[in-house]
Amino acid sequence: MHHPAEMKLHKFMTDAANGKSTFTDEQAQEIGAEVAAAVVRQFGSGKSRDEFTLRMSNIGRPTCQLWFDKNKPETALPKPSTFVMNMMIGDIVEAVFKGLLKGAGVEFQDTDTVTLTVGDKNGTAVRGSYDLVIDGAVDDVKSASPWSYQNKFESFDSLSKGDSFGYVGQLAGYAEAAGKKAGGWWVVNKANGEFKYVPATGMDNKKELDKIKQTVETVNDNEFKRCFKAVPETYRGKPSGNMILNDNCKFCDYRFECWPTLQELPSKVSQAKEPKLVGYIEVKEF
Repeated sequence: MHHPAEMKLHKFMTDAANGKSTFTDEQAQEIGAEVAAAVVRQFGSGKSRDEFTLRMSNIGRPTCQLWFDKNKPETALPKPSTFVMNMMIGDIVEAVFKGLLKGAGVEFQDTDTVTLTVGDKNGTAVRGSYDLVIDGAVDDVKSASPWSYQNKFESFDSLSKGDSFGYVGQLAGYAEAAGKKAGGWWVVNKANGEFKYVPATGMDNKKELDKIKQTVETVNDNEFKRCFKAVPETYRGKPSGNMILNDNCKFCDYRFECWPTLQELPSKVSQAKEPKLVGYIEVKEF
C-alpha cells in the first residue's frame, strides 16, 4: 500500500462485508446529494459539450487534439449513446468513494475550484475543481476499466508514459493552483470495485507546469501540428512493412480526420481466429 488511508479504507470495507461497519444518515445523504447534482449536470445542464475552453481537465492533453476541439469539433467521431452513462459512473464512484473515506475516518478537504495563472504572454488563467486534499496533498479520484487499472495505473511511470488523457498535467495544475503538493490518484476498478492509490512519485512539477505553459501558447497561436507519428507494425519482433496508429492516438475522437488514410482493420499479421482491430495508416501491398 502507498497511502496511510488505504489501511483505514480496507478495514472499513472488511467490517462492512462482515456487517460490523456503521454509516450515518448524514454521510449517506451527502453521497446522495453529490450523485443528484451529477445527474443534473450530466443529463440536464443544457450546455454544449463541444464548447471549447482551456480547463484543468484538458490542459494536459495533446495540443493536436486541443486544436481540433477548438477549430473543428464537428469532425469528432459521434459520441456513443453510452457516453453520458459512463460519465455518470465516474461521478458515482467519486461520490461513493469520498463517502467511504469519511466512513473510514479519513480526514480530507473536499473539492474546491482553483485558478492557475499560466504565465504565458497572454496572461491565460485556467480554472478547474480538484477532487480532494489529504495530508496537504491534492489527490484525484479516477474510475478505470480492468485493463487501465492493471496497466495504465500500475504506477506513476506507466501512467506518464501513455497519458493521452492528460491526468499528470491536470494534477500538477491543481496542486500549483491550490498551493499544495501533488499527491496522486485514487483509482477504482469499475468491474469489481477494487481500489488502490497511485502516488505521483517522480513527478517533476516544474516540468509539468512548463508543459502546460507550452500547451497554452500553442493553442493560443492556433497552429496545427501532429504530436505523434505513425509507427511500424511488427510481428514477432520483425516489421511487417505496414504503418499503424500511435498508441497515444487510439482513443482520440479526431483520429480519422487527423489521419485521412486511417483504416481500422483486423490485424494483417495476427494468426488468431478473431484478430484484434488495428489502426492502419499505410498497408503494404503484397
